[in-house]
Amino acid sequence: MEIWGRSNHSSTFSLIDTYTICKASGDLGPKRQEGDGQVPEGFYHVSVFQPNSEFYLALQVSYPNKADLIKGNRTSPGGDIMIHGNCVTIGCMPMADDKIKEIYLMAIEAHSSGQQTIPIHIFPTRLDDNGMAFLKSTTNDKITLAFWSNLQEGYTYFETKKLVPTISIDEKGDYSVAK
Repeated sequence: MEIWGRSNHSSTFSLIDTYTICKASGDLGPKRQEGDGQVPEGFYHVSVFQPNSEFYLALQVSYPNKADLIKGNRTSPGGDIMIHGNCVTIGCMPMADDKIKEIYLMAIEAHSSGQQTIPIHIFPTRLDDNGMAFLKSTTNDKITLAFWSNLQEGYTYFETKKLVPTISIDEKGDYSVAK
């Protein structure tokens, strides 16, 4: 997990720190229904700050978004996806307690300083050429490969410009980056 930030005097983001997600569940590929153990992949934001989580501290991810509802199980897509402490998971992104404390405090500080939306971009790996080659070696499923290629556009936008992309979702559930 990478945390990026920018000062009030800069338009571009810089890497602040990198953290290890301490436990994983599911397989590579997007979350499509409740109970699948998958971590969502896509473009989200912090939807709720949970200082009294049963998992120490938690930041709720805005899953499911419109894309997830179109491409996944519309009646039971799942939910309550968190970045949290306590190093256990069935689809969340758990951190060691000392690390979630740092991340949580940074998010609170950003929000208190006026940042209304804190983006969370979740990818199965870096979506550069090497990462895409790795993903292509893991599956022949054309739908999943097309999904990862779709995510790559937003990933590449951020990596090249160091700006948060403006993402929209079309009627098929595909992401689009505003140019």
